[in-house]
Amino acid sequence: MASKPLSPMGTALFSGNGAVQRRAMAKAITLLESTRPDHRLAADDLLTEILPLTGQSLRLGISGVPGVGKSTFIEALGLFLIAHGHRVAVLAVDPSSSVSGGSILGDKTRMEQLSMHERAYIRPSPSSGTLGGVAEKTREAMLVCEAAGYDIVIVETVGVGQSETAVAGMTDMYVLLQLPNAGDDLQAIKKGVMELADLVAINKADLDVNAATRAQAQITSSLRLLGFHGHEEAQAQWHPRVMQLSALKSQGLDSFWSAVSEFRDLGQANGRFAEKRRQQATAWMWERIQAGLKQEFAADAAVQQALGPTMGQVLQGQLAASTAARRLLTLFAQRNSGDKNA
Repeated sequence: MASKPLSPMGTALFSGNGAVQRRAMAKAITLLESTRPDHRLAADDLLTEILPLTGQSLRLGISGVPGVGKSTFIEALGLFLIAHGHRVAVLAVDPSSSVSGGSILGDKTRMEQLSMHERAYIRPSPSSGTLGGVAEKTREAMLVCEAAGYDIVIVETVGVGQSETAVAGMTDMYVLLQLPNAGDDLQAIKKGVMELADLVAINKADLDVNAATRAQAQITSSLRLLGFHGHEEAQAQWHPRVMQLSALKSQGLDSFWSAVSEFRDLGQANGRFAEKRRQQATAWMWERIQAGLKQEFAADAAVQQALGPTMGQVLQGQLAASTAARRLLTLFAQRNSGDKNA
């Protein structure tokens, strides 16, 4: 921990309990999500302060198509884990409307029992158009939860698609929920998502046992074809598994957690957990650099002045889009070079 005195918010995060700590967590995550420059500076100071107390939790990503029962599963799993002595934080990302920009943020309503438990913390956040179904500040919110002493952090994503894989880049284990009768093989087996899954859970297996068994066999076969992530060292330690469960009836949760625990123990023993987190931290840094450069580019006065006429040429077919992009980027680079030489 840093030698200088903790800030009031940091003190509340570390040593607060009950409602005090929850309020501090809510304020901290709201600060992280703010776009105001002064809030951003304060958020950076807070992240630096809490960083020594982060990294001790298990980060679990949960994804699946709408209707697969993600919220029901997470509530059942959370209550199961709390009963076994854990503290559980859930970062649930709701899709934002492309028209109004709003989100329902109804996860606390869907997880009524878990949201009221003193050893659980649920934070719904809007995706705000972010690809991957993960809110932009989810990674930073995860650090806040870890600093507050939550040893299990669950990230629930919007859904599943070719772009819905960002959760795998910020968690230790990626779990994909499937339905027993989701459709044909190609619908159920999306290569871009399936090859990232460390564990596939067929939820609502109690509704149709035969369909669930068929789905388990199909997905198991597909995982073999996908080559178990393509990592030879992973094949020697962990093979992605497929299991059946019923979140509504709390069936199969013990087997699920046993598999998760085995995955965690293997990853910690062979050093893959630590290496994966180092890679994730580097990727996170570059992602933020790219996002920052994009914001600076869009806000540049010279770029804004040239953007309208350039866009007009592109729309009229007078200028190739790639050429227009290069011209605007060159203009931006020249402006920044000129500012440095001034």
